[in-house]
Amino acid sequence: MTDSISPVWHPFTQHGLDEAVPLVERAEGALLHCRDGSTLIDGISSWWVITHGHCNPRITAAIRDQADRLDQLIFAGFTHEPAERVARGLIGLTDRHLPSPDPLTHVFFSDSGSTCVEVALKMALGYWHHRARAEGGTARHRIIVMEHSYHGDTIGTMSVGARGVFNRAYAPLLFDVTAIPCPVTGAEQACLDALEAACRAEEKPAALIVEPLVLGSGGMIFYSPAMLKAMADICAAHDVLFIADEVMTAWGRTGTLFACEQAGVTPDIVCTAKGLTGGSVPLAATIARRKIFDAHLSRDRADMFFHSSSFTANAICCAAAAANIAIWESEDVPTRIAALGERMQARIDRLAHHPAYEKPRRIGAIAAIDLRVGEGAGYLSDVAPTLRAFFLERGLLLRPLGNTVYVMPPYCITAEQIDRIFDAIEEAGRLFCG
Repeated sequence: MTDSISPVWHPFTQHGLDEAVPLVERAEGALLHCRDGSTLIDGISSWWVITHGHCNPRITAAIRDQADRLDQLIFAGFTHEPAERVARGLIGLTDRHLPSPDPLTHVFFSDSGSTCVEVALKMALGYWHHRARAEGGTARHRIIVMEHSYHGDTIGTMSVGARGVFNRAYAPLLFDVTAIPCPVTGAEQACLDALEAACRAEEKPAALIVEPLVLGSGGMIFYSPAMLKAMADICAAHDVLFIADEVMTAWGRTGTLFACEQAGVTPDIVCTAKGLTGGSVPLAATIARRKIFDAHLSRDRADMFFHSSSFTANAICCAAAAANIAIWESEDVPTRIAALGERMQARIDRLAHHPAYEKPRRIGAIAAIDLRVGEGAGYLSDVAPTLRAFFLERGLLLRPLGNTVYVMPPYCITAEQIDRIFDAIEEAGRLFCG
């Protein structure tokens, strides 16, 4: 633990509660080694980013090698080999995993999940702005979103996410959207009817943005590939752009490289971050169809795509991403994920009969279950910090979403480490049900 008052302001942390803040000095595989000598099993991939394990040798070697040659380069009007390699790699992966007669063709780099979603929204609005000017129509501005969704903490991404405690203080800055029901079991037709109505509205929408198959921060809410396909089909029928926020769901989390491939869907725009570098360093990419790139293509500089950051396509980060892509192309990662999923399924099945828990669920390398707390559910449930401390005492990094306990480990985690996690979840249930 820290041994003095720290000046650091941590994200999603209420410092007034004086909760423990472990100081981690090194990591390897699925383990975090703390200054006080304790070791934690990273059961949530350090906020869903670590895929192949902490300090993966292939990725760290690529970072080390690149740091000796080129660290940072302005990306406006310049390029470098790692970025070119990653862009080609991403297009190759989408060609194989999201095949389409109208494929994804262009990659725009940014720094995080939030920023790559901001880029996607700006691409969509820019597309309709330039198309309306070329065709003499009306530009479209409205975005359709899914209830309970989360896309980030910047202004645009908060606007297209669920409204509530996350963004209440910033409401004056947020733009209006159209929300449709989440297509969980029993609400499928309501979702499709609402989407159809929104697409037929007098004010034509510019795009629908979804988290494919899993709404993460909303409580690990799962829905079917069939519903994802149905939503994409409705958008295509009404010439509405379909944006897939695969920031969390890509890179094998749902069992396939991209979640959208389970539905046979090729979005107009795909957002990817988190696992893009194996979780080692921050990098994000927004991948778009040619028509979206071409809408901004002109001899007039005023028509360019106006977005950037100082560290766009940082060379070191791109080297890490290139190494991650090479791992996916040369190692049997899907088999690793499948074996992990089977182990987690066996343990979540055991919890299905536990009186303290309900709604056990798993997809790919994500497992979740809800603690029965009655009226105390929700993100700010008092049970969450209690559970977090309980798991920490048992050498586990788990961070429940309110009363939802979820496990999303690195793919290198061992069977013994998985059992330790689920044993603790089972023990926590006994504690809470008396």
